[in-house]
Order: sequence, then structure tokens, then C-alpha cells
Amino acid sequence: MSAQSPCQPLVVTGTDTEIGKTVFAAALAGALGAHYWKPVQAGVEPHEVFGETDAERVANLGGLAREKVLAEAYRLATPCSPHRAAEIDGVEIDPERLALPQVSGPLVVEGAGGVHVPLTRRRTYIDQFPRWGAPVVLVARTQLGTINHSLLSLEALRARAIPVLGVAFVGDSEPDSEAIICELGKVRRLGRLPRLDPLTPEALRNAFLENFTLEDFRP
Repeated sequence: MSAQSPCQPLVVTGTDTEIGKTVFAAALAGALGAHYWKPVQAGVEPHEVFGETDAERVANLGGLAREKVLAEAYRLATPCSPHRAAEIDGVEIDPERLALPQVSGPLVVEGAGGVHVPLTRRRTYIDQFPRWGAPVVLVARTQLGTINHSLLSLEALRARAIPVLGVAFVGDSEPDSEAIICELGKVRRLGRLPRLDPLTPEALRNAFLENFTLEDFRP
């Protein structure tokens, strides 16, 4: 780790699965020129070297150099919760192997699904976050149900004294839902990433820079 440019990690987590968290992580990593790390990847065949993983998608969408995308601590075959995918593969996820990699400059760490996705039968991601000691960006969709999911996620994070940088919304504009989440959750609205069709690296970068303030993500 460089003394002049220490590791500056941000943890990207979500209120649910399939809400656009990986696309947001790609945009954030690309805009910051950050390293990207997904510690546990489930749903990739063991023989695949890089495969159709979230890491590959982030590299392509974020325009990241290959060396900026760090190897997962665990690559699991079955597309399901990490604890179950690990059991099927005959391994148990060891929290000691999930220590943050030391890099120079920004590091974007992506969790899996929501804050309480289990890593083992005794431990979920929200148990891991305090070990990392990094601020969390909560990604929330703007569709029906997001208020409840978002406020429950924020309450869970606050109960563990995990620092929350703010909420990043993904989807169509829903001003009232976005406002009430931030008001009741006492959290900063970082911005909203619209759905993009087609989703290209250039369109994603432009949308991120138009809808977010980069300085909000820097220490």
C-alpha cells in the first residue's frame, strides 16, 4: 500500500438482489478510477477463468483495466446465497479470507444482494461490514416496495454502527419515494442512476457524471 495514496474503500450493498447494484458499482469504480473487488462470487463454473461474472461485467461497463479488477476470495459454482453455494462446493467461507485487499487509492467492494445475505450459517454480510470499517453506499431501486426495504436496511446498518455514506437510487424517477427514504432514514441522497437502453460503458459513465457528484464519494 502506498503511503502517499492509501486504500480508500467504499462498500456497495443493496436493499435486494437484481436491483442494479453491479451496474452502479461499475459506474462508481470507473468514475473514481478505483480498484473493484467482489469477495464472493456465486454462479460461475469452477473451470471458468473469468467467465460471465460480476467482476467481468464491472470491468467492461466501468472501463477498468484488468489489473484494477481483483480476484475474488471465493468463486462458487451455484447461483444462490453464498452460504449455500459454498456448502454445495464443499467449503465454508472463512471471514479471515475476506480481509480488504490493500491497494493504492479508491477501492469499491461489492456485496451480494442485501445486507443480511448469509456468508455462512452463522454470519451474514452485515457481520462482515464492521470488520472492513468502510462507509457503505446503499443501492435502492425506485420500484414499489423500495421504501420498506430501504428503511429496514438503513435501520439494520445503524443498529451495528456501520457508517452509511448515503443512498444511491436506480431506476425511473420517483421523487416522493426517494425523499421519504432519505427523510425517515436520516441519510443523504447521493443521486439516481436511470435505467439505460442500450447499456454501454459510455452511456453509463455519462449518466453517472450527470446524476452524481463525484466528490461525495471521496474522503
